[in-house]
Amino acid sequence: MILSKFDYKEYLTADRKALGRDLYSSVKRIKNIISPDYIFRFQKLLRKTEFYNNCKKSFFGRVRWLLLLYRFRRLSLKLGFTIPLNVFGPGLAIVHYGTIIVSNKSRIGKNCRINAGTNIGASGGSDLAPQMGDNIYIAPGAKIYGDIVIANNVAIAANSVVNKSFLEENILIGGIPAKKLKKIDIRKIIKHI
Repeated sequence: MILSKFDYKEYLTADRKALGRDLYSSVKRIKNIISPDYIFRFQKLLRKTEFYNNCKKSFFGRVRWLLLLYRFRRLSLKLGFTIPLNVFGPGLAIVHYGTIIVSNKSRIGKNCRINAGTNIGASGGSDLAPQMGDNIYIAPGAKIYGDIVIANNVAIAANSVVNKSFLEENILIGGIPAKKLKKIDIRKIIKHI
């Protein structure tokens, strides 16, 4: 969770590294005007909105937060993302445009790489949602729901339905319902860690 200006800058740096975006040169700035990078723009707006929500409690801070929240929601609708504030740790990498739905009760650690068609939420009217560790890869179409815990360094295969906890680290899970498929090295999937 972003609790200071220092945290905010660290989250932005980690997100930029996770997405493979370098600091902008003048050529890249012109290219970004012609062909905008909406995913990184979304992630920057997510982090800035989180910063103002968590740290700026003055009247002017609240007004700025409301304006940022309005812009954030408009861009969310445009891209098909339903990602609430303060869910993802630093190093978030949204890989593609498309529907991504995440419960505001979920918590996901640092270095999460998430693809389109993903749904992470509660189940059966419960408020309890998945809690995931660090270095998580979520392939396209994965459905993760319920009061479950996913350990660090786990990859979730495409179109999997995960409705139970997996406490073992360094594994690939997949299937309907999900089960452990094999041991993996997550650094081969999430390259920047």
